[in-house]
Amino acid sequence: MAVSDLPSVARRLEAKVDRLRDILCGMERVLVAFSGGTDSAFILKIAAEVLGRNVYAVIASSEIHPAAETAAAERLARRFKVRFEIINVSILQNPRFVKNTPRRCYYCKKELWRAMRKIAEREGMAAIVDGQNLDDEGDFRPGAAASREMGIRSPLKESGLGKTEIRAYSRKLGLPTWNKPSQACLSTRIPYGVPIDRPTLARIGAAEEDLRRLGFGQLRVRDHGSIARIEFDPADFPRVFKEETRRRIIARLRKRGYLYVAIDLAGYRTGSLNEGLSGRCRK
Repeated sequence: MAVSDLPSVARRLEAKVDRLRDILCGMERVLVAFSGGTDSAFILKIAAEVLGRNVYAVIASSEIHPAAETAAAERLARRFKVRFEIINVSILQNPRFVKNTPRRCYYCKKELWRAMRKIAEREGMAAIVDGQNLDDEGDFRPGAAASREMGIRSPLKESGLGKTEIRAYSRKLGLPTWNKPSQACLSTRIPYGVPIDRPTLARIGAAEEDLRRLGFGQLRVRDHGSIARIEFDPADFPRVFKEETRRRIIARLRKRGYLYVAIDLAGYRTGSLNEGLSGRCRK
């Protein structure tokens, strides 16, 4: 991009954020499904600026969400000085979710939105919003269908904001989440068809936390039974393959119960377990 293009790019981004503000103002009273990630933090911050006390954040805590992420979301909600609550959603009680078909996310989102709808009614919130952005349209996302069915709004997408723009404006606002690695629930690390259970989710969460303590940011530990297939950011590969680091990675994951530790040379990417799905399987 030429330097001369930068002012016009900045103006376009500002126009999109203004559009986001207008959308939120039009809703008047908004419940934000808040995970503490880059997208939901950005929309909660803007909503708090334009609506003040007419914003209510709800943080979902469950077996599929790392406890550290829930705690981080709570700290951020307090920092934004918004009203919020943490709800416990025991998704493992839903046998259709536990079965782990490609529609897994649909069943999870339905449970979540039902719970949030009750809170929205209790608090007199006119709308429920999520953090989906324009870039979320590309991958296989059955959860998005559940959101549409339940009438959930996605103001970031409606205003035309993509991930790079959200990160850029979050940085401008001084949000600590501007460069936060993308997160997804722990069930996305388990191949379709393998039943989801609490011990496996706990093992994955602990393994990923171990790797983050070694200084790695964007990563996934995909659970293939006795095999941990780790997706690192390719930029981290030089460090990953240093002898001492490699030994530490192996030791920590074997401690978590994995017999074999494999590095995926394709690196981190969202939805890698969707890559083998045919069109029929996506239904």
